[in-house]
Amino acid sequence: MAGGVILMVVVLLGAAAALSAASGIGGVQRVMNLQRAFPVNQRVELEALKARDRARHARMLQNFAGGIADFPVFGTSDPFETGLYYTKVKLGTPPREFNVQIDTGSDILWVTCSSCNDCPRTSGFGIELTVFDAASSSTAFPVSCSDTWCASIVRTANAECSTQSNQCSYSFQYEDGSGTSGFYMSDTIYFDTILGTSLIANSSAPIVFGCSTSQSGDLITSDKAIDGIFGFGQQGLSVISQLSSRGITPKVFSHCLKGEGKGGGILVLGEILDASIVYSPLVPSQPHYNLYLQSIAVNGQLLPIDSAVFATSGNQGTVVDSGTTLAYLVEEAYDPFVAAITAAVSQSVRPFISKGNQCYLVTSSIAEIFPPIALNFAGGASMDLRPADYLVNMGFGDGAAIWCIGFVKVQNQGTTILGDLVLKDKIFIYDLVRQRIGWTDYDCSLAVNVSLTSGKDEFVNAGQLHVSSSSSCGLFKLVPKNNISLLLHISMAISFLFL
Repeated sequence: MAGGVILMVVVLLGAAAALSAASGIGGVQRVMNLQRAFPVNQRVELEALKARDRARHARMLQNFAGGIADFPVFGTSDPFETGLYYTKVKLGTPPREFNVQIDTGSDILWVTCSSCNDCPRTSGFGIELTVFDAASSSTAFPVSCSDTWCASIVRTANAECSTQSNQCSYSFQYEDGSGTSGFYMSDTIYFDTILGTSLIANSSAPIVFGCSTSQSGDLITSDKAIDGIFGFGQQGLSVISQLSSRGITPKVFSHCLKGEGKGGGILVLGEILDASIVYSPLVPSQPHYNLYLQSIAVNGQLLPIDSAVFATSGNQGTVVDSGTTLAYLVEEAYDPFVAAITAAVSQSVRPFISKGNQCYLVTSSIAEIFPPIALNFAGGASMDLRPADYLVNMGFGDGAAIWCIGFVKVQNQGTTILGDLVLKDKIFIYDLVRQRIGWTDYDCSLAVNVSLTSGKDEFVNAGQLHVSSSSSCGLFKLVPKNNISLLLHISMAISFLFL
């Protein structure tokens, strides 16, 4: 079969049944008595009508068996390139495409609103920026203060209400000091799902997301401007929580972020399978993905670090965050960490300090010189770091390559953050049902296996792919969308009507 051939199968069911129902059985006409949901002479508030429609849409979704959503991945962990990973989401009717950063450190999906005056209009990434215009979408409407959604998120301090505008609005800051504010919208999101062992469907569902009317800090700089942020946190307002609560997707998502070359990777609302994946439990009742980091080993030798410095308490802890480019390590662990690395390579490189950072002049491959590092977590799970997972290339000087420690020192008993520098070239699974995170080293330019089970908390997504094996788990091979040369696309005609 030649590459580029597209097999499109459209399944249309029920036409004969509909014709039979219309004409009756055996020539007998059947009559249905209809009653108004609201009395004809009674004035009904618009909010009541919207609430009734949303309840109906929820019932429709309950009859949808669910599947796995597959999103493309772009960007790279290289701070001198994009320094972030992003995906594309389609919102509105007709759908418009937005480039949004993949961020496991925050909860809401937000995109720039057309009414934003201080938001960037061009991007150094070479992408065309898009703004959300509610007036251009037939399915968009603002979330009002009286909406149950607003009441629930106001209680979690993720929203506020203005009695003058009656809009459910938000305003919050990110750890890097940047911020965004705006109001919540409800509209349709579109994505590809796998509904069975060989069926890919173009699906849609209503979600609540943020429409940003103001931005600050790094968000307003054009060199790394993007349309918004896709929060993958575990709180109720995140897209993964909204879709999984209605049985549309499982309550687990996975990513594989490619570090070398042009980056990219795989992002799936589902579970990637690999025999080498190890799991560690999440710290319960935390807003972020906190893990129990217990110790660090350099070249197989445990460092003299009190594990209490990694404990989760207040602003302390160890967090996995795909929205952070580098990695951050508390001071009590950072100093012995850097000292051990320097001692291991001092005979082969020239160590020096640049702007407070530990750097090295290297004349050969870092993989041959620098030691392996292991981050040891609860449950006996270790995260192995290659030199490329903790060093950043800063160019050349004195006839040698300049490599610097990519971990930043955090003072005053702060938070240890594992950003893209560490997360790249690994499969990561965020299992919110079992409250655990899994990982393993992986070449993210390759296909991955994704599972399908009968439970509502676990499905499978084949994305744009082929079946790799058949079993009770329905194992599939998921190929990064940027690398597909042969597309076997089976499409099912499914339509939902949402306000």
